[in-house]
Amino acid sequence: MPDTASMVNAFDVETADTLDPELRRIVERRSRLLGPAYKLFYRNPVRIVRAEGVHLYDADGQAYLDAYNNVPSVGHCHPRVVEAIARQAATLNTHTRYANDLLLDYAERLLATFPAEIGHVMFTCTGSEAVDLALRIARFRTGGEGTIITANAYHGVTTAAAEISPSLGPAVPLGRMVWAVAPPTEGAEGQDATGGFAARVRRAIADMSRHGVKLAAFIADSLFSSDGIRPDPAGFLRPVVDAVHDAGGLYIADEVQPGFARTGDAMWGFQRHAIVPDLVVMGKPMGNGMPIAGVAARPEAVEEFGRKIRYFNTFGGNSVCVAAAAAVLDVIEAEGLADNARAVGRYLLGTLAAIAEDTPRIGAVRGSGLYAGLDVVHPGTGEPDGLAAMDVVNGLRERRVLISATGPDGNILKIRPPLPFARQHVDQLAAALSETLRTAF
Repeated sequence: MPDTASMVNAFDVETADTLDPELRRIVERRSRLLGPAYKLFYRNPVRIVRAEGVHLYDADGQAYLDAYNNVPSVGHCHPRVVEAIARQAATLNTHTRYANDLLLDYAERLLATFPAEIGHVMFTCTGSEAVDLALRIARFRTGGEGTIITANAYHGVTTAAAEISPSLGPAVPLGRMVWAVAPPTEGAEGQDATGGFAARVRRAIADMSRHGVKLAAFIADSLFSSDGIRPDPAGFLRPVVDAVHDAGGLYIADEVQPGFARTGDAMWGFQRHAIVPDLVVMGKPMGNGMPIAGVAARPEAVEEFGRKIRYFNTFGGNSVCVAAAAAVLDVIEAEGLADNARAVGRYLLGTLAAIAEDTPRIGAVRGSGLYAGLDVVHPGTGEPDGLAAMDVVNGLRERRVLISATGPDGNILKIRPPLPFARQHVDQLAAALSETLRTAF
C-alpha cells in the first residue's frame, strides 16, 4: 500500500510492461517527458479521450461513470459553460487592470451567495494560490505566523500551501510555525458535538503561545476530506471559530471541495455549521475546470493589506475564466443542482448504508450531499484496510465506475461525483460496488 494519502490509487510505473501496447507507449512517453512526479490513477490506467455530463469515455468509446471528479462541478463539457468560454474568447481576454463590468458582475453575483459579512473577493488561478494568498492576508492582519491545521489535511501545492498539507507525506515537511491537531471524530465517544475538536484547537493555541508563536490562522475544509470525510454533527465548528478569534487569529474556510453546492445543504460547506469565516478560499469547481480561484473576505480582514501590499495576478480573474465561472453559477441555479445534491445525496448515503450492512468489510458510511466516504476495514478487528480499499477502487474501475480513496490509511472510499449525478447513476454505482465487494473478498 502507498505510504501516504498523496500516493493513494497511483499507478505503479514499474508494472508498465503489463499494459496493452498503446497504453504502455503513453506511459513510457509520460515518464520520458514529464518525469516521475506526474502520477496516473488505477493499477490499469484509463485512457480518456472525451467527456460529457457525468461520464468519461476511453479510446474504445467505452463510457465510465465518473463518481469522483468535483472539478467539472456542473458536469463535463457542459454546453452552457463551453458556449460562454468560446464567446468570451472570441471577444476579449485580459487581466483585471482594465475597467470592465464582466469581472464586477461576476464578483457581485458570487458575493451574494455568501453571508453579508463577506464583502470582498480577490481572484487567483488555482486553489493553491488562493490558500497562499489567504495565509499572507492572515499573517499581515494578525501580526502572527502560526497556523493550525488537521493531521492529514490537504490545502495545495505551492510552498506555503504544501507546508500546511501533511497528506503530501513525510517528504514534504510541515512549516516550523504549523501545529497539527487530530481531526474531528465520529460517535459519542469523540465528544466533538460538545466541543472536543475545539478543545484540541485551544490546546494547540496554548502550546503555540508557550513557544512564543502568535496565531495567524486556523484553516480547514469543513468536510475534512483528506482526514477521512468528517462532516457531522453540523455546528461543531462554531466553538472553533470562537477559539481562533479569542487568540487573535483568523478562521480560513477551505471551500475547494465542500463549496459550490456540494453538500446540498447550502452553497458553502461552512454554512452547515452556521459560522462566518474571516477568509474563504475557492478553487477547482469555480470555473468547471477552467483555471479560476479566489479568496472571499470580510472587508476588515483585507483593508490594510489592500492598502499596503501590492497584489496582482496576471491571469487571476481573466475574462474567459470569469465567463466560465459565471456560467457555472447560471447552471447551478437553472438546473437546481443544490437541490439535486441534497436529494440524490440522501439517496446515495442510504444506498451505501444498505450495502454496508451486508458486508463486514465496510465499517461506516459518512457524507453530506454528493460527497460520501466508506471505511474499508479488516473483518473482525475493524482496523483500517488500505489494501482492500485499493482492491475495491480498482475493481470498480474494471466495471467502468471511477472513484478514489482518502484518509491517513488510504482505506476510505471517496465518492464525489459531478453535481448532475442522478438516482440512476447511484444505482449503477451501487450495483458495481456490490459486485466488487462480493468478488474481491
